[in-house]
Amino acid sequence: MKFFIDTANIAQIEEAVALGILDGVTTNPSLMAKEGIKGKSAVLSHYRKICDLVDGDVSAEVISTDFEGMIDEAEELIDIADNIVVKIPMIKEGVKAISHLSSRGIRTNCTLVFSAGQALLAAKAGATYVSPFIGRIDDVTWDGLDLINQIVEIYANYGFETEILAASIRNPLHITKCAELGADVVTCPLSAFLGLLKHPLTDIGLAKFLEDAKKTA
Repeated sequence: MKFFIDTANIAQIEEAVALGILDGVTTNPSLMAKEGIKGKSAVLSHYRKICDLVDGDVSAEVISTDFEGMIDEAEELIDIADNIVVKIPMIKEGVKAISHLSSRGIRTNCTLVFSAGQALLAAKAGATYVSPFIGRIDDVTWDGLDLINQIVEIYANYGFETEILAASIRNPLHITKCAELGADVVTCPLSAFLGLLKHPLTDIGLAKFLEDAKKTA
């Protein structure tokens, strides 16, 4: 499984890189705004900084909702770096854009996916990644992990090469469950990855080892 960090915060990306576990980055307009990045030029410049930090894929999201606008933005984004993946929303015009871009060899990430049917359309259109938002599905009392399971089964049935990128991850349990179900990628905040480190028995065991080590000093 690949680990992507979902942020536009440079310090958090650097920390994830230092851990040696980072495979890529996902961003969106909300994450850019959270970092105070305003204006087209500043956003593109920030993407360049992120691409310089990581070797893996960096998903950069379009803002337009019409076909022509999405294509124009995609052209600008792919000029930033070779590891840019164009993030396109799951709407009718978005599916058209994904199909057009994929036919030209431009990699895409279909975002805001909330159903198996949407994931099927994204794969048919040739998306490189499909991003089901499992946390947001859980928020409306549906089962986000069940959606991951559905998509894994459908893609396996037909040999789709689109990678399942589980998004809207809320906790470490989401990560391990997605791994069990066969998601190709998870993207989440740094805190969720760090949460995988934690277990009370690890803390107890380490404390015991350190205590015994003092006796042998």
